[in-house]
Amino acid sequence: MATSAAKLVGSLAERIGARILAGEYPPGSRLRQEALAAEYAVSRTPIREALRQLEAKGVIQHVPNQGAIVLAPDARDIREAYQVRAELEGLAISLAVEWITDEQIERMRNAQKRFAATVEKLTVAARMSNAKAHLKNVPNWVESNDEFHGVVIEASGNKRLRQLIRDLHLGFTRSVMLAALTMDGRRMRENVAQHEAILGAITRHDASEARKAMTHHILRSGELIVWWLESRGGLQ
Repeated sequence: MATSAAKLVGSLAERIGARILAGEYPPGSRLRQEALAAEYAVSRTPIREALRQLEAKGVIQHVPNQGAIVLAPDARDIREAYQVRAELEGLAISLAVEWITDEQIERMRNAQKRFAATVEKLTVAARMSNAKAHLKNVPNWVESNDEFHGVVIEASGNKRLRQLIRDLHLGFTRSVMLAALTMDGRRMRENVAQHEAILGAITRHDASEARKAMTHHILRSGELIVWWLESRGGLQ
């Protein structure tokens, strides 16, 4: 495959994958090559190759007479992915401890402040059954959480590690993760406390403690997602 064609396929796979992660293509939905080709203004060939890349990553599955179907993860998928993600992000923070700058630590600190403030708003909204206020604050929760983890991965200085972590996210739509992790105040505050432990360790440049805190945080998040889906009959 020529370099320009390979770049196009990679870009398409990334864009389609991002929309799967965002929940725009929910589990069980069909990805029709004709519709995607028209939407992205390309021929069916690069779309077909992009879908093959996503299938290789376990994001979709080709079903006879149906085409590409977005997969819904089961409990084992989630636990296995979060076990791997915990090790990868544990490695990332171990590397970041050595290279992180004061500016990056300040960005993490600011992200954590926004995260904690948003959790309080979400908790109040949930207690008052105020769906409108809850939905209004979810984007802030997402952005501050992404910023917090993103700084760690950035500070690790390892591009391959960053891509591996990103690929692991593809199998889990953001809507599922958000619903699970914003289910009640106690669990949201637990998330805040875990972030505080991570921030404290990386500020002290304690690689061992930082890795331990990050690994615990990721594994706990995975278990919460499994619990939430199982409680709603969403997993077998």
